[in-house]
Amino acid sequence: MKLKHMNKVILRFQLFLILTGFFILISAGLPAQDTVLNKYGLWVISDVAKLQKMASINHAKAMVDLKKTIPGLQMDLRYAGTNNFMHQKLYQPTKTTYLRKSAADSLVTIQKELNEKGLGLKVFDAYRPYAVTEKLWEPVKDDRYAADPKKGSGHNRGIAVDLTIIQLTTMEELDMGTGFDNFSDTAHHSFLALPSPVLQNRLLLRSVMEKHGFKALESEWWHYYLPNTTAYELLNIEFNKLKKINK
Repeated sequence: MKLKHMNKVILRFQLFLILTGFFILISAGLPAQDTVLNKYGLWVISDVAKLQKMASINHAKAMVDLKKTIPGLQMDLRYAGTNNFMHQKLYQPTKTTYLRKSAADSLVTIQKELNEKGLGLKVFDAYRPYAVTEKLWEPVKDDRYAADPKKGSGHNRGIAVDLTIIQLTTMEELDMGTGFDNFSDTAHHSFLALPSPVLQNRLLLRSVMEKHGFKALESEWWHYYLPNTTAYELLNIEFNKLKKINK
């Protein structure tokens, strides 16, 4: 009886070792994440080395420089200056911005399609560090117009972009009825009490963005994002660190 009991103990111990080894191997293949949840219980990646490791496993997760990736792309990065609703600089000095490769590749195709019509893209914002989302939430606290940090933003995940269309001959923006970051019903896609050319311009932007995989945010005509949001981690990596890995 003692021998039979001993054999059971040995078998259980062997099984424990096998299962432990299995879980170690599985974990080694998973993308590294910060080990501490933030105050909202969210994973937020702040280590650029961890981002690079994830990108080496899944190239779609790489953060790429939009100015280098999209020929002729125009930018008016509002949060890098004071021309925004906060009236303050929220980003480090930067002449470019970033998106995950999957989103950037779609914008390359969109830019080419618009160029054939004498048009192009102008970007107001793309990747946004999570810490900036926390700052933007405080004066607004309305998730129609600002992301609740309890959930995070598509901007924080590198899959959302704020943009418009320009005429290549004049470099002027098409009339969209309101400016960027207009927190009123007039900026909603459902607001139709606008001149016909404005509605046509909004429809053009929406149709070309949705044709290539983006979804529209109904309360902001300028905001588009990839639908598979949770497939991309929240990031709080500074622009200067992204610049270094995009040299």
